[in-house]
Formats: sequence, C-alpha cells, structure tokens
Amino acid sequence: MIEEIEGGITTPQGFKATGVHSGVKYRALDLGMVFSEVPASAFVGYTSNEVKAAPVQVMMKENSPKLSAVVINSGNANALTGRRGIEDVMAMKQAAAAELNIDPSQVGVMSTGLIGRFLDMHKIRYGINRAVRELDIGREADGLFAEAVMTTDTIKKEFSVRVRQDDGTLVYISTTSKGSGMISPHMKVLHGTTLTVVTTDASLSPGFSSKWQEILDNTMNMVSVDGDQSTNDTAILLANGKAGGAFADNDPGFLEALEMVMTKTARTIALDGEGATKLIEVQVTGADTKEDARKAVHKIINSPLVKSAIFGSDPNYGRIMMALGNSGCKFSLDDVRLTIKGGDLEVPILDSGAPVFQEERAVEVVRMAMDNKEVIIAVDLAYGKESATGWGCDLTYDYVRINAEYAS
Repeated sequence: MIEEIEGGITTPQGFKATGVHSGVKYRALDLGMVFSEVPASAFVGYTSNEVKAAPVQVMMKENSPKLSAVVINSGNANALTGRRGIEDVMAMKQAAAAELNIDPSQVGVMSTGLIGRFLDMHKIRYGINRAVRELDIGREADGLFAEAVMTTDTIKKEFSVRVRQDDGTLVYISTTSKGSGMISPHMKVLHGTTLTVVTTDASLSPGFSSKWQEILDNTMNMVSVDGDQSTNDTAILLANGKAGGAFADNDPGFLEALEMVMTKTARTIALDGEGATKLIEVQVTGADTKEDARKAVHKIINSPLVKSAIFGSDPNYGRIMMALGNSGCKFSLDDVRLTIKGGDLEVPILDSGAPVFQEERAVEVVRMAMDNKEVIIAVDLAYGKESATGWGCDLTYDYVRINAEYAS
C-alpha cells in the first residue's frame, strides 16, 4: 500500500539537503545541495535538445554510476558559455568534493536561469562552502532546498510517499522539482527548464535505467507548458539502499509509488506554468500504438489555439480536432469521440465525426466545464488499444509578459 506523506528531499534515510544565498540572485536563495551519507546509485535523464548546457554536457560525458551529492544553482543556466562553462562545472564539482571529502566524479551539477551568461564562480564557491556547512535533515532543510532551485516558479514542488516492498522492507521516495517555462521535456537516459531530484532509500540495480526511462516517458516527458524544450532539463534519481532489503527494480509497489510521485510532479509543473490559470489534462485512448497516443497528446497540449481557447473558456472544439489531425497518428474521423470534463461536468462534444449538439444552451454547458481550474480533454480514437495522458496549461497574457521581460 502506497501512503502519501508530508515530507521532502531528506525524508528517505541517509539524505541531507539545504538551500543558501550565494549572490547569483540579488536576494533570493539560489544554490541548493542534496547529499547522501553513502554513495547512491544514480539514474539520470537529460534533455534531448542538441543545444545542451555545460552541466548536461559534463554529466553525460562522465556518466557516473554513483553520486553522493548534487549541486544546483538557479539564476544562471550556464548554457551557451563555451569552454569556460565546462570549466566552471568542473570547478563546482571540485569545490563540492573538497568540502565533502568525496571524489569529484560523485558530484552532480545542475543549473537553471538565464542563458548565455558566465557564472560568477567566486559567488558559487562561497555558496557551496556555506551549503556544505548547513546540510541538515527535516522539513526546514527540505524547504530551503526546494526554494533555492526555483526561478519563475510560484510554488514549491515536492512530494513524498512510503511503500512496503514485497519482501517487507519499508522504503521512502521523495521528489523535488522546479519548472515553470521553456517546458516540453524529452529526457533520455544517457542521451524555464525542469530540474528534478528524486531520493529513495530503496536499493536499485544498475539495470534500473530502462525502468527509469519508461517512468520518465509516462510522466515528465508528457508535460508541456510552451512546447519549447530546455537546454538544461535533467532528472536525477538517487537510490542509496539505506532501507536495506532486496533490489526494488521489479517490485510492483515501488514502481507504482515512483510513478505516482513523478506524475504528481508533472501535473504540478504544468499547473505552475508561467502565467497559467488552468491545468489541462489530455487523455488519448484507443490509439494504434503508444507512440501515436503520445503524439496526439503532445500536439493537442502544445497547440497555442487550444491553450488560448482553454484560457478563455471558449468552446471551440474545432481547434482540438485540428491539432489531432496534425498529430500524424492513425484514426478514422467517423469513429472519434471527444469529451470535455471540468468540475462536476462531463460533456460529450463529438461522436462519429459530428457534433453531439449545436444548441446555444448546450454550448454554454461546455463553456461551464472549461471554466474550471482543471480541464480534461478526452479523445477516444477507437482505432487500437493504446493510450497516453499528458499535462499542460493555458496560454495567458501573463505568459507573454513574463517571457518578454525575462532577461530584463
């Protein structure tokens, strides 16, 4: 049985964390660190964007199977910074390693913020030194870490669960993430920004990478705020095995719990999209293949016209069908069913290629369903047996304002 609990990044055994002000940002916390008392098995997903930030380049090249610490700075993405950016990542790893008395290969680095600006390493080194001295456990430490990695985020994104494995071992899983804009992750294992750190005291074998990829594909890679994939997207799962017990690679309870916290993280990132007022969930069923289902979900979520219609509660379902038709997935229009859900309302819109209603009063019911904090677009392709779900947000005036002024 999975139990959602009050907790954060230090809830699993053997993890400490903190967040400090290094000076990269004017006043806010801007450097976070999480530390495992024993080297943790590390499973990492990286952005598929060909323009990769310096931390992503370094981490992918090193591909360390074990990490003891992860350092995250916000306010500066260290992207498009050339050789100096790479050197600054190495300096961050070496500074943290020296303070923690570990090997630099056991230090992960993530960055988020403005692109094309060099890090002030004097400030970063000061922040690392301070963070090491302030590492702690508990909700205050969790909160400091979560706050330190935020950029345009308006809420902290942290979730914790506990679950008992089949062998009786009680394990904890916690995740802390940031993400608000420049979000349409397509992270691959060994391959605004979403940065995610997941900690667990479960034991995982090196072969868990494939399962981690599958979970990312079902959760974080099904989120889109604006369709733009960041240069810095990274998701790190740290498993230190402090709970003991057998490997949890194939434990159904552990896998369900991990996907649960990642799904909650994905939904929260979408809801906290820059300027967002509504969460959009797109459910596609009856697809020929899993790839087709995911393509349809992404095309609908990424459509500016669909997102604008949701923002204005405008019952223009033609925009949804337009996006579906451009997705490249297989379907017959004569079989497609479209439903809009919001609040207590579930309104059938389209069936067999034709509208279920046209009366003005019925249109107002659709508008009422769309006028909710969470809106579900359900599309049944009736073509196969595969399905996918994804999350996005509406496109608002504030999104344009935030991104028009981001660097100034």
